[in-house]
Parts: sequence; structure tokens; C-alpha cells
Amino acid sequence: MMKHIPVLLESVKTTLGNIQGRTIVDCTFGAGGYTRAFLESGAKVIAFDRDTNVLPDVQELKKQYGDKFVFFNKPFSEIKQLNANDFDDVVFDLGISSMQIDNAERGFSFRFDAPLDMRMDIRMGLTAADLIKNLSEEELADVLYEYGDIKQSRKFAKILKKELPTTTFQLRDLIKNPNDIAPVFQALRIAVNDEMGQIKSALQSVHDLLRVGGKCVCVTFHSLEDRIVKNTFRKWTEVAGDPRLPVVVAPEYKLLKTVVPTDKELEYNSRARSAHMRGVQKV
Repeated sequence: MMKHIPVLLESVKTTLGNIQGRTIVDCTFGAGGYTRAFLESGAKVIAFDRDTNVLPDVQELKKQYGDKFVFFNKPFSEIKQLNANDFDDVVFDLGISSMQIDNAERGFSFRFDAPLDMRMDIRMGLTAADLIKNLSEEELADVLYEYGDIKQSRKFAKILKKELPTTTFQLRDLIKNPNDIAPVFQALRIAVNDEMGQIKSALQSVHDLLRVGGKCVCVTFHSLEDRIVKNTFRKWTEVAGDPRLPVVVAPEYKLLKTVVPTDKELEYNSRARSAHMRGVQKV
């Protein structure tokens, strides 16, 4: 299994600045790379992840940092349950984690033959195989088009509904064009886990959570995630009202510098190649 390397970690740390004594919400714990770095820098961390497979890493950090680290085994949309105006920073490292991709049994990757699952939380919800079976052909085509940008989405939906694949290799072998394999897997994964809905819901909660001066930083990996984050941050940082009129409402956030991986980072972490880091600060 490939060693987990947190993407754009140094850029995130630079953007947050001195975090000693600050309280940070890490919405996407994963292998704990961000959380560990924040704790090592003297911050208190409240982390979320719906994947039960992260629990061994969680227990290790709890033993090391005690009450400076709090973990919720829940989707990050549940940050809405946290106390308002109680946090200095909120960080998202979006998308699928390397551990999920590299674990053959999870069914996320077409590199391994496994049950067609793709659930980030294996305790509940429909698998990818269930989704293909339960959606109508039209609904499945919409999923493939919206989340995978599959041009021949109706053709693929018809094939999948006829064959009803239950393993990753069965699904892979039904897709004749190699360029369409990854987008089909991506589309099903996003739909299974309601990834876009989770991002929208969580971002809606950020405004209430942050103290003045606090920052929200998001690392995205594909255009669907990035579009949601970019449009949300743009809305937060726009002047309300008509700037030509004497009465306008100043934005509550200022936009921070967008960062992409350097050539040096790409040399040792190829999974960073499509990443963007965007951030805002509450003023």
C-alpha cells in the first residue's frame, strides 16, 4: 500500500499561520495527516470522518494528545452540531482518501477485483452495485453525466442496467473505452456517498462555527468539488448590494490566495496533481 502523504499540507499550514493554542476542525480526518500536523503545532483538533477504518489512527492520536484531540465518527456535514463561534479554523481535504483507494476490499478502484461497494461508511447506505440496480436507466444516466461528465451516459446506463455488475472488474470490463473507466467509477462513488451534498451542507455550517479572524481552507481534487468551493467563497466575499449606491454591505470574508502543488511536491506525491487549495478568512 502506498504511504499516505497529505496533499498541500505545507501550503495549508502556511495559510493558517501560527496555530498554537487555536482550535481547528479537521472535517476530513482520513489517515490523520492534517490532524497530526495541527496537533504537533500546538493546536486543539476536533476531527470528523465517517469511515470506521480510520479508528486505529484515531486511537493512536488520542493516546498521544488526550483531550486536545476529539473525534466524531460521522460525516463532516455533522459539523452543524458543533457550538457556534467556537472555532478558529475549519479545514477540508476533500475527495476520496488514498487508504480507501488502496484497500482492495472497499471496491473504489478498478485496479483490484472486489465487490462493487464504494461506501465511505460501510455501516449504512446503498453500495454502488445497489445503486445501479435501484436507479432507473434515466436516473443512472444523469448520475454518469453529472458526476463523471460521461458524454455517452445513456449508452453506458443501458449497458449497466442490463448487466447489473456486482464487482469492480465486471464494471471495468463493461466499459470499452479506457478513458471512460475512471469517470464512471468516480460518478458512482460520488453518488453513493452524496459527496456534493455533503460539501454544500458542511460549508453552510462554517459561517456559524468560525470566530472573527478564523479561516476556512479547502483542498479539492476535481472540478465538481472545486466549483462548489469556489462559488461559495466568491459569494461570501462579494460586496452585498449595488456598489454604485451609497449604502452597501461589506463582505464578512476576505479571499485568501489560491494554491496549487509545486513541481517539487508533484515529484514525491503524484496524487496532488489536480489539487487546488482555496481559503477565506472571516473579518
